[in-house]
Amino acid sequence: MENCLKTIFIEEREITPSKIICVGRNYIEHIKELNSEIPDNMVIFLKPNSAISQELNSFQKEQIHYEGEMCFVYENGRFSAVGFGLDLTKRELQNKLKSKGLPWERAKAFDGAALFSKFLEIQSIKTNLSIELSVNGNTIQSGNISQMIYKPDAILTELQTFISLNDGDIVMTGTPKGVGIVKKGSVFVGKVIENNAVLTSAEWIAK
Repeated sequence: MENCLKTIFIEEREITPSKIICVGRNYIEHIKELNSEIPDNMVIFLKPNSAISQELNSFQKEQIHYEGEMCFVYENGRFSAVGFGLDLTKRELQNKLKSKGLPWERAKAFDGAALFSKFLEIQSIKTNLSIELSVNGNTIQSGNISQMIYKPDAILTELQTFISLNDGDIVMTGTPKGVGIVKKGSVFVGKVIENNAVLTSAEWIAK
């Protein structure tokens, strides 16, 4: 396994996140599709820097599930850039862990569990930002900020009550409905959109 820290790009700048902070259960329809309960408080979990990858793997001891998400980079006390991310999950393992009341890290924080597009610098977060994920040319997931239970500003405020954020850290804000299995050979295209214009995108072919 590689020992070097993984990097991402904000436009042409290369940065090294110390960690990835993820918000779970942030879209009502996604909560329903997984037969989960709406949480009383924000659900937060972490992925390490070592989870970052450019390769989309369809199998690691079990089938891998995809979750497309709107993501932000934290810098200088605010969210400075937006991008598209794939939160990859070992769903069968996650369900077993959840049923026993155990942490999710084995199912969420494994090597290769986080993929990102290039990030685009932003001056502010606009309410018309949305994401779209297509698989083999078919739109599978779409969602916008208005559908989030916890909006980006609220997420940042909550995180700062209990965890130190370092410049370059990534925050994944949850996934809309439409999650599913990564199948080998499938082409995944993730986009961040504003007013029907694509701000940033990425393409991965599942291995």
